[in-house]
Amino acid sequence: MYSWELGFGIRFGRSRTSISGRRTRQDIVCACEGRDSSEEARSVRCGCAVMIRLLRKDDDSWFISRFVGAHNHPLSSTCGERRQWKSHSRIDQMTRDLVQNLRANNVQISRVCSILGSMHGSSKYVPFSRQSIRTLCGRLAQESIEGDTGKTIGLFAGMREQDPAMVVRMQLDDGRRIKSLFWCHGASRFKYSCFGDAITFDTTYRTNLYNLPFGLFVGANHHFQTVIFGAVLLTEETTDAFQWAFRTFVEAMDGLRPKTILTDQCPAMKSAIAIELPTTRHRWCKWHVLKKAKESLGGIYSKNSVFKKQLHELVDEIVSIPEFETRWAQLVEEHGLGANEFLARAYQNRDMWAKPFFTETFCAGMTSTQRSESANHLLKTYIPRSAPMHLFVS
Repeated sequence: MYSWELGFGIRFGRSRTSISGRRTRQDIVCACEGRDSSEEARSVRCGCAVMIRLLRKDDDSWFISRFVGAHNHPLSSTCGERRQWKSHSRIDQMTRDLVQNLRANNVQISRVCSILGSMHGSSKYVPFSRQSIRTLCGRLAQESIEGDTGKTIGLFAGMREQDPAMVVRMQLDDGRRIKSLFWCHGASRFKYSCFGDAITFDTTYRTNLYNLPFGLFVGANHHFQTVIFGAVLLTEETTDAFQWAFRTFVEAMDGLRPKTILTDQCPAMKSAIAIELPTTRHRWCKWHVLKKAKESLGGIYSKNSVFKKQLHELVDEIVSIPEFETRWAQLVEEHGLGANEFLARAYQNRDMWAKPFFTETFCAGMTSTQRSESANHLLKTYIPRSAPMHLFVS
């Protein structure tokens, strides 16, 4: 408090310890005490002699045996200047817990500083610097990472105590490390028994510390609301990894396979579905098929072009296979796009995405993986970009 009021920083100096290991002397010196060995170093040290020396008595009490109070440098005059001293940027436990909770809920560091400033009336009166907050956030992140796998397993154990119907499955590699992780809640399993005929699956979400692909099994209920059936974290997007994910999903759902599944155009995913879900109708997301239309077709696919209007009418409204074939051929010929690779590839795989080929297939009104991607977008609002696994799961 004395150093804060006068406007200088302090640090621990020399000390002495007895043979028994008890500290018997401690110097507390000005932060400008001593000099750096390198003359080119930028430092506040200027050989200031200000200090107090504490000595321990036989009854373990301390007394000040020496005091030097004359500084050889200017003192800090404002709160902002005083906060720059390292000894005056310590953060109390209550503030530390608040910062930890804010960061766990994906609040940006700049907003954390603003919230602390409003709590103290103004950012001018916050008793620690913005850099101290950044350092604390880095230290909290590091503490959160330590023992991540153990914390995740403990978290699942606690969740299963509260939800006995919850299913958690882990796939380990040869080194006994987690290779894939699947989980679903009891409520999700019940919802799947009611609404699991048509699902979407997407692994584009990677907002976690290890950049792992995260997949959600998603469907729609009788109110056309999004329902999440299960989640999986993978270390790779290979056929084997997807096989394990789909096989584990079906086992968790008591062997009940979906009638329809919508995915993107991932070849590994297509192969895995053919092996693990042979009776399920696999459908591609229509949006993924057409998302590169603009860059592949150029100006002919501009905002108000006739071709764009005709193409979307064909894709969205035609439900007859013969009519679809005829209209597609007319469209390609009318605009001279017979040699376009994008349209040729889309037509070649038309039975995977075009509406006429799914008139007998129940899809719950879904033609894309938008529900999965919307859930992914929602997660980004709450989960920090570098979240460790246990924080991500919670």
